[in-house]
Amino acid sequence: MAEGSELERTEPASDRRREKAREDGQVARSRELSTLALLLAAGVGLWTMGAGLADRLSTMMRHSMRLDRALAFDTDLMLLRLKDLSADVVLAFSPLLLLLVMSGIASAVMLDGWLFSFKPLMPDWGRIDPLKGLTRILSAHGVIEMVKAIIKTVVVGGVAAWVIWRNSGAVLSLASEPLDAGMVHLVRLLGTSFLMMAAGIALVVAVDVPFQLWDHERKLRMTREEVRQENKESEGDPHVKAHIRSQQREMARRRMMSEVPKADVVVTNPTHYAVALRYKDGAMGAPRVVAKGAHALAARIRELADEHHVPILHAPPLARALYRHTELGDEIPSELYSVVAEILAYVYQLRRHQNEGGPTPKQPELMAMPIGLDPGPGTDLEPGINARELTT
Repeated sequence: MAEGSELERTEPASDRRREKAREDGQVARSRELSTLALLLAAGVGLWTMGAGLADRLSTMMRHSMRLDRALAFDTDLMLLRLKDLSADVVLAFSPLLLLLVMSGIASAVMLDGWLFSFKPLMPDWGRIDPLKGLTRILSAHGVIEMVKAIIKTVVVGGVAAWVIWRNSGAVLSLASEPLDAGMVHLVRLLGTSFLMMAAGIALVVAVDVPFQLWDHERKLRMTREEVRQENKESEGDPHVKAHIRSQQREMARRRMMSEVPKADVVVTNPTHYAVALRYKDGAMGAPRVVAKGAHALAARIRELADEHHVPILHAPPLARALYRHTELGDEIPSELYSVVAEILAYVYQLRRHQNEGGPTPKQPELMAMPIGLDPGPGTDLEPGINARELTT
């Protein structure tokens, strides 16, 4: 899918777009914020832990400067001494290093939360393409990054030069101080320098953090075509959904038609509607609607009923009332009990006549429909949900 030009990206990023960007390691990050956090951590760490660190360093320096005749002629002892000194240095700086690591992690998750992804580590040959690299350098984003780097260099360099000039006398006096006092003084000077540089770079961070958030949102913006495509993928292709609905309607229609041969009677009006009823004494409280349809579907119900010798009764008011006020599987309304009971009695008499002979039963003359149940001839009946799905 085409990414689209910058002018076409007018829509805000969706939740799905943001989630995918996070999975790919694309989140808002500010290098200047990380630099500020490291400088602050280093300055605070040197001020709070400087005395202990200086004491351990001076002790290690005295110990390493001692001349031991055994070390001078035994290389194994020299390597062992180097190993011990290296371990002591690591232990001495470990609190400060731990503080720096924690500050680096905190600054990284401060803008867009914690993220752990291997995708940014995957090889991307486009990054070493000279043409793409030149395009990135000459782009608006590259120009902004260059301006930021220049400003940061000027600010940090200027603050560092001012700190060195202001403390030049103290730096020169370190040579005349005792070792222990000189080490503590040196550590405090470094801590002060880091804090002053952090104060200078804080001005850059105040501008860079809002810019990085805005630039990240800008990169995630979507075109209208991408929004439409995403909606299709999340909600389903309308064509596929229509096909599924069509299949569901066909399956429901087949299930309904399979019940027609089991019906006791089919009531019609006689051409527009057909409703198949079934009643099983002891298993049902009242007759149930097992099939219903209008127009072509009604004609198919009548055909199946005729094929399987299911009695068909032309009763327009009753057919309209049943079609309007019942759904598949529903029991008939209580207001129609007496009317339907008369019809079922006629059907049972008809079966007895067909099986045993005798006089032909007379088709009942239906009594008037209860008020409000028959919508009347010529009315455009609105079927219920199930019927609408079956007749669509």
